[in-house]
Parts: sequence; structure tokens; C-alpha cells
Amino acid sequence: MLQLILLLAEAPAEGGQGGAGGLTTMLLPMVAIAFVFWFLMIRPMRKQEQERQSLLASMKKNDKVVTSGGLYGTVISIKDKEDEVTLKVDESSNVRVRVTKGSIVRILSGEESKEQKDGST
Repeated sequence: MLQLILLLAEAPAEGGQGGAGGLTTMLLPMVAIAFVFWFLMIRPMRKQEQERQSLLASMKKNDKVVTSGGLYGTVISIKDKEDEVTLKVDESSNVRVRVTKGSIVRILSGEESKEQKDGST
């Protein structure tokens, strides 16, 4: 990209006067569109991914979580090397499910404690 800009800057010195003006007027809107695309699409996606990574990193044993498939469960164990989380889904029959760490969408323990604090004050 930088080489293209430098090439365009040198173009009027080498030759025609009319061609460089048309190319510059065409390049400026494209650069503006690329900036707007980055600002509206890529930047928020990076921020969201960072929040998701911090959520998964803060997950610990006995947290109540929701998976992307809609399963509610309690974290029994976390294996970081295998990228695996074991959830207890049913208390009475001790049903356990192994899921990938990336399939965890929300941690309910933190949300519930925030709601209880807000409701009691």
C-alpha cells in the first residue's frame, strides 16, 4: 500500500499532468472506504474477541456456564492443554459432558452475583 502511494506521488514528476489527478481522486475515496471498513468492522470484532478470550481465561471450577448449543452446566474441570471443559449437566444423576473451551458462550456465576448486588442495594 505504501509503495502504491509513493508511486502515485512520483507520477506527476515523470510524465502527464492529467493522469495523476484522476488516479489520485480515485484512490482517495478507496482509502477512505478502507478506513471506514476497518473502523466499523474489524476494530469491534477484535475488541469482542479480546473480551471473549478474557471470559474464557477467567473461567474456573464451579462456575455456571452456557454453551453455544444451549446446555446449562457447572464447570467440573478445565484442561487447558486439550482445550476441554467438563460440565456437570444434571445434579441428580451426575451427568457430565465434555465440551471444547470455545463452545462456552457465557458464565452465569458472575452475572447472577451482579444482579443480586444490584437488587439488594
